[in-house]
Amino acid sequence: MDSAAQAFTVEKAHVWRGDRHVLKGVSLELHSRELMHVSGPNGAGKTTLLRVACGLLRPEQGRVSWCGRPIGSIRAEFQGALAYAAHEPALKGDLTALENLRYMIGLKRRHTRAELEAALERTGVGSCAHLPVRVLSAGQRRRAVMARVLATRAALWVLDEPFTNLDAAGSALVSGLLAEHLERGGMALVVAHHELPVAGSIRRLDLQA
Repeated sequence: MDSAAQAFTVEKAHVWRGDRHVLKGVSLELHSRELMHVSGPNGAGKTTLLRVACGLLRPEQGRVSWCGRPIGSIRAEFQGALAYAAHEPALKGDLTALENLRYMIGLKRRHTRAELEAALERTGVGSCAHLPVRVLSAGQRRRAVMARVLATRAALWVLDEPFTNLDAAGSALVSGLLAEHLERGGMALVVAHHELPVAGSIRRLDLQA
């Protein structure tokens, strides 16, 4: 599908946790080459919104759509277009960085070893490709997660605090990857507590607790 025709929407999403109304009719819309920066205090529902956006949590009310169709009706297509990185790196500690990528990317598409190694090199952890993830630093794990996101070739990136545990060089790397993704016609939904130094079309959604 032409990237210009791609659109992602969350329409009036409501989520309750017991008696607590976490998301109160939250809506957003993303198109090719756009980034939505989600911010707000702790407990405002930022991570809940991302889980709803990814289809991991169904809202009690509201709808999530990809290219005009509810994601529940096109689950395989949507998952193929999505790269999700949670706040906690979802990496298996006893596998190497390369093995983690081979497993996760293999669930989405065919790939070559060279592609995965190139993604790890691009994010600055090529030298760690054959080390168990459990021996990597928190910053190296975050870079490995971004290598996984990059290797998916997904149109929609959904990232929860991608700058956590990164030094200045790592933060600059993530900013650069996001800018390149937008330039290629991608879109991104990003939770971050600080302003995003990313070139491109950035919109903002502030959630309140």
